[in-house]
Amino acid sequence: MQLRNVVLVDGVRSAFARGARGRLVATRLDELGARILRTLLDRQPRVGDARIEDVGIGNVAGGRSEFSYLGNVQRLAGLPLEACSFHSNRQCGSSMETLHRIVMGIMVGSLDCGVAMGIERMGRGLGGGGGRSTRVNSMTQKISELNEVQRAPAPDHDLYFSVPFPEYIRSSPWLQSMVQTAQNVAEVYGLTREALDRFAVESHAKAHAAYENGIYKDEVVAVEVEEPVFDEEGNWQEEERGAIVSFDRDECIRPGTTLEKLAKLKPIPGTISYDDREIVITAGNSCPTNDGVSAALLMSEEKARELRLEPLARIVGMAVGGVKPQLMGLGPVVSSKKAFAHAGIEAGQIDRVEFNEAFAAQVLPSIRELGIPADRVNVNGGSLGIGHPLGATGARLVTTVAKELRRCGGRYGLATQCIGAGMGISTVIERLD
Repeated sequence: MQLRNVVLVDGVRSAFARGARGRLVATRLDELGARILRTLLDRQPRVGDARIEDVGIGNVAGGRSEFSYLGNVQRLAGLPLEACSFHSNRQCGSSMETLHRIVMGIMVGSLDCGVAMGIERMGRGLGGGGGRSTRVNSMTQKISELNEVQRAPAPDHDLYFSVPFPEYIRSSPWLQSMVQTAQNVAEVYGLTREALDRFAVESHAKAHAAYENGIYKDEVVAVEVEEPVFDEEGNWQEEERGAIVSFDRDECIRPGTTLEKLAKLKPIPGTISYDDREIVITAGNSCPTNDGVSAALLMSEEKARELRLEPLARIVGMAVGGVKPQLMGLGPVVSSKKAFAHAGIEAGQIDRVEFNEAFAAQVLPSIRELGIPADRVNVNGGSLGIGHPLGATGARLVTTVAKELRRCGGRYGLATQCIGAGMGISTVIERLD
């Protein structure tokens, strides 16, 4: 079987709102997703709704009635009943996973056209509830047993990393918070608090400049939403109606962020050092919690030519990769190197990178290990300012890097992110003239 080329035709997203007290708290995300999908398709009238065969929706939260997205989004967007849909939950990599699945379907010829989406609400908590029971206790015991097994020393990933993993990291429990894994990475690579905070300052500044220069005008869709009403303690007053406002700018970008301001923030509680070092992870150098939607339109290159479209880029490499969960943030190193091999290129050929900034502590060592110059990474800001609505981030990254390649005239781009439990996911694209 000869695999077909797959192209990214276009991509859009909502602005990303603050999770706890943001502009999207009073908005149903299936309805918002439908509006984003409708906008994407209306921008490409030659495609036509009937050609959309599958819609993948990446989402982490799940569980509550509002998150019954399967079928809702494309129906509300007006797609035919024949259009299919599926959910994917690969944690932070969920919408990049839906993109990979759509791409693979097109590659093998099982479909010609599909949409990869991500939808996430973090403001009202994650997960679907369910009472505590003996099952919880048994799972806790099982995790404890697994932690003991995983304490046995394991070989370092010599093929991927330039530094040895110290014994205190290799023998620590594998199940840790994401914040703790960021602290672990910072210790392994000797990252200072100032270096992390400086990276965060630059991320906010670049994102602010990008908006001021209209960089995100073609990517972020303005939508009319109901302004949520909060009481003095920050609780959403669900029964009160707010004004209808236009939402078109990421809420967490802080152009006034400075090193002096970030230096005043305390480390995130509960984080420890296994080697008695300074705790360097703070809210200032970690991504915020967000609500948001993203969508990317994918098609076979042959079909795009037939419809006389002008795609942004060709998908040329995809991969996931695993690392020790204690060093979760290094996952993109493994997945990106695998994606480069799949694409048949080397890291030095990458012109632009969209690297999800879950933590400054995992971006800095990862780009060092990949050998990619820092001035090619997140040139218009990253998730520390733009936001990271978990399942919606992956499709956003691929869209963002594709549009930046067109602006700068580069050839190859990389979109990559770390994933909880010790994974990375990466997509390599090639700009089309």
